[in-house]
Amino acid sequence: MKIGLYFGSFNPVHHGHLIIASHMVNFTDLQRVWFVVSPQNPFKQSASLLNERHRKHLVDLAVEDDINLKTCDIEFKLPRPSYTIDTLIHLEERYPQHEFTVIMGSDSFQNIKKWKNGDLLIKNYPIKIYLRSGFAVDPAMLKHRIEVVEAPILQISGTLIRKLIKDRKSIRYLVPEQVREEIENQQFYF
Repeated sequence: MKIGLYFGSFNPVHHGHLIIASHMVNFTDLQRVWFVVSPQNPFKQSASLLNERHRKHLVDLAVEDDINLKTCDIEFKLPRPSYTIDTLIHLEERYPQHEFTVIMGSDSFQNIKKWKNGDLLIKNYPIKIYLRSGFAVDPAMLKHRIEVVEAPILQISGTLIRKLIKDRKSIRYLVPEQVREEIENQQFYF
């Protein structure tokens, strides 16, 4: 099966993430998308991160009724910080029956050369890139198994959602209703 791996902190998961994942299943050759919840991104401060189990739970709630989307906590069991190349190698060993493709925004792709073994990642794995405003993809990079996918982009971010929560403003319509309810009930990000 062709699986798209959508890596992220998902702090918290929101409709922008879900629309990208759904679009990848509906308009590419990917049959499923796994949300790979990263416990610690080497490029982000971990102080602002909700506990990884809570973030995974919020993603579980967001995708529970969609057979094409699932949550993956593989990085919880790997050394930290998490490196995409290490996770891919581990997933290939664990699930040899699947073909994995990395899904990322053009903003992340611009920094891929700074990633651990970024050149190896580009050379050996298919990558599907969704465009983010202000972050073009260098056409010279498209010679590998890299594909730019035109996907709808909402200007929603975890940073915006966390700020709204701190300011006691509504996040309704930015996240799935069950995610909003859980955030409020558990007092996450307050």
